[in-house]
Amino acid sequence: MLLVLALAAGLWGLGHVMKTPRAARLYMIAILYVAVLIAQVALPEGHPLRAATGGSAAPWLILGGLGALALGYARLVRGLKARAVRKAAAEAPPPRPGLFREGELERYARHIVLRELGGPGQKALKEAKVLVVGAGGLGSPVLLYLAAGGVGTIGVIDDDVVDSGNLQRQVIHTDQRIGMAKVFSAQAAMEALNPYIAVRPYNRRLDPDSAAALMADYDLVLDGTDNFDTRYLVNRAAVAAGKPLISGALSQWEGQVSLFDPASGGPCYECIFPTAPAAGLAPSCAEAGVLGPLPGVVGTMMAVEAIKRITGAGQGLRAEMLIYDALWGETRKIALKRRADCPACGGAHP
Repeated sequence: MLLVLALAAGLWGLGHVMKTPRAARLYMIAILYVAVLIAQVALPEGHPLRAATGGSAAPWLILGGLGALALGYARLVRGLKARAVRKAAAEAPPPRPGLFREGELERYARHIVLRELGGPGQKALKEAKVLVVGAGGLGSPVLLYLAAGGVGTIGVIDDDVVDSGNLQRQVIHTDQRIGMAKVFSAQAAMEALNPYIAVRPYNRRLDPDSAAALMADYDLVLDGTDNFDTRYLVNRAAVAAGKPLISGALSQWEGQVSLFDPASGGPCYECIFPTAPAAGLAPSCAEAGVLGPLPGVVGTMMAVEAIKRITGAGQGLRAEMLIYDALWGETRKIALKRRADCPACGGAHP
């Protein structure tokens, strides 16, 4: 029996070292457990394998029952936490557009004293509605800084759950919220940071049928996803809804940020990237790795661009791409041009 327990511990430890998702490690241990039970039931008494794995099915059935109770209890606790977050959000008093509540002026004082923002800029932030696609590496700093900065209504859409492999860079989540839906984990962090905002969590994948309608209810869209299919979908939906799109991307040590706004004469994402790269040429963060603080740098840049866009401060990155190389400490900008034959936005505006 000790041999099987040692093997289970070895599988768990190896999975942890290889950064295998927690669910996959549990599945492997469950397969081992079922194999041991089959050996106890199918093999004759006295068989060496049966003897090496305990000699009887009874202790394994007891152990399995205790494990099932523990997993069920953990799932129940996570469900109750998520329900509590949703209930708190539903019962929170709705924000009053344009009206600051007691405590808000002091909270945003460092914004208000900025000449480029001031009171009108902070009022514009409070009245703004921003949709963030993805609550992962880029979405984490974006959501935290939009919430801290006083953006009145923030929507976040993601269908993933928090995993231990996320926590190296997805700083909006915590170890205690492993297994919770990312949108509810993000909502808990944002509302704990700023109770004066409204958070709208969408615990689902963005799909072509509802994307444009969802974006129509927001002033600005930020894309922090990590795959090209979703980026093209977000771009086309933003173009269809006439919404500006701030897009960020990461690769190992490098990140990029741009503002795509064809409604104002700039290019869209598909103008610059007309086709997705061939398989293997642009591996995901899970395949190629990514420096932990890099999403924080790039996501914070996205939040800065969002605040500038909402308040009209400074000059945004429309028709430009900002590229940050963390390995060499270099930042550069390149100009972007619109394509008249772009299937997403070409010819939609003069």
